[in-house]
Amino acid sequence: MTARVEFFYDLSSPWTYLAFTNLWPMLERTGEQAVLRPILVGGVFNAVNPSVYAAREMTDNRKLKHSWKVLHDWAALAGVEMNFPSKWHPAKSVNAMRFACVLEGDQDALRRFSKAAFESYFGAQENLDDADVLAVVADSIGLDGAMLKAAAQSDDVKARLRANTEEVIARGGYGSPSIFVDGTDMYFGNDQLPLVEAALRRGKP
Repeated sequence: MTARVEFFYDLSSPWTYLAFTNLWPMLERTGEQAVLRPILVGGVFNAVNPSVYAAREMTDNRKLKHSWKVLHDWAALAGVEMNFPSKWHPAKSVNAMRFACVLEGDQDALRRFSKAAFESYFGAQENLDDADVLAVVADSIGLDGAMLKAAAQSDDVKARLRANTEEVIARGGYGSPSIFVDGTDMYFGNDQLPLVEAALRRGKP
């Protein structure tokens, strides 16, 4: 079966963690599949959405403050541990996303690593950008952490991460997760997953 859903994502985003968690039950309900596409969301923000940084600097931003409350409400609903923000926030994620790119060709392994990395950062409050932490995370789910750590520094993997990031920008994405149905129908974030489900159901013959 061809995957109708593309999920462009960065592991540093709490909203992406929620969308990632809620994606799989939705796919089971619709009988569809998804392909995970690692990106560097900082590269997206720098290119097309720099207002994100300005919003973070506004300490009296009511919308931002309320979003933390809503985030934890969503986490409770999804059944995930959300100890966020931590001392690492805002997290650098380049090492994590390079680890993810190493695994992009093995979608099952990438899904398992992504889940474990989300839990490490948002649950245990571990450093998402520490390659040694990421290697331990990989080892904990039966992957070869040392191999991934070494491979993540290769020029090919670095180029893949840049290419994925440039691709989502070119296709209209502006953050994480950017979700595409059937190639061109774009949605953004956890809140829009019901719209993704509706689009998948409309597209069934």
